[in-house]
Amino acid sequence: MINLFNYKIMRYKLLIAVSLICLASNLNAQKSPSINGVPLGMVSYTYRQSLQKDMASTLDSLKGMKIYDMEFSSLFGKKAFEIRKLLDERGMYCSSFGVSYQDALMKADEVAANAKILGAKFVRVAWIPHDGPFTKELADKTITDFSKIGKNLKENFGLAFCYHNHGFEFAPYEGGTFFDYIAKNTDPNFVNFEMDILWTFFPGIDPAKLLEKYPNRFKLMHVKDLKKGVVGNLSGGTSSENDVALGTGQLNLPAIMKAAKKAKIQHYYIEDESSLHAIQVPESIKYLLSIK
Repeated sequence: MINLFNYKIMRYKLLIAVSLICLASNLNAQKSPSINGVPLGMVSYTYRQSLQKDMASTLDSLKGMKIYDMEFSSLFGKKAFEIRKLLDERGMYCSSFGVSYQDALMKADEVAANAKILGAKFVRVAWIPHDGPFTKELADKTITDFSKIGKNLKENFGLAFCYHNHGFEFAPYEGGTFFDYIAKNTDPNFVNFEMDILWTFFPGIDPAKLLEKYPNRFKLMHVKDLKKGVVGNLSGGTSSENDVALGTGQLNLPAIMKAAKKAKIQHYYIEDESSLHAIQVPESIKYLLSIK
């Protein structure tokens, strides 16, 4: 009886602790800069070097900017539970976990376990391995693999799968693009998308119009801007120094954010890959909050 009583007390204390952590995260989210009524988040890749070096102090800096929602694109040499502990201690949370195509396909159990420990609801892949131009054969394989990944994550783990576009998917195909082909041939119950607005604009696609075309398929968004004068292409690559503070580049952010609101984007993450991110991120937050 004593052991059972102690167990119940310990279990009760654990439930209280978890509830307090969740409450703190919710209260902090309410204090975050809000875009279209959604707390503004950050992609870990923006702070990849400092997170690798000193994750605790980097998270402190982000919390200082009232950023609580994180998308982790890497574990940075740590265990998922170690990152979760650091987040919980600060009232922060991870809503999306980014992994490689191969890991999502071949290490689904491990990926799902890490996502669940982090507290993420989304698993995201940001690159389709390929050499040279994107082809019909690659698109067909992508459709098959994404369908398998998404179905497995949802049915077996309760996780949602999203693919983050990178530009090469917008190569022309049958009066549209390969992105259109992939979107039309995947089940929205299992496969959806994270729009990177720079990597949509770079190959010549209007992000706002794409959101209007697929109003229910984009769940997440990377918010970033492209330096003026830079000419895009279908390579899926450009210098990281071409990332500039939001509102100072080529993208029509007011139109994009208006379309994103209609599309009911669930999470907005700032991403700035440049060496000037420490200066540019605060400017980007200020600009986003100025959009009416």
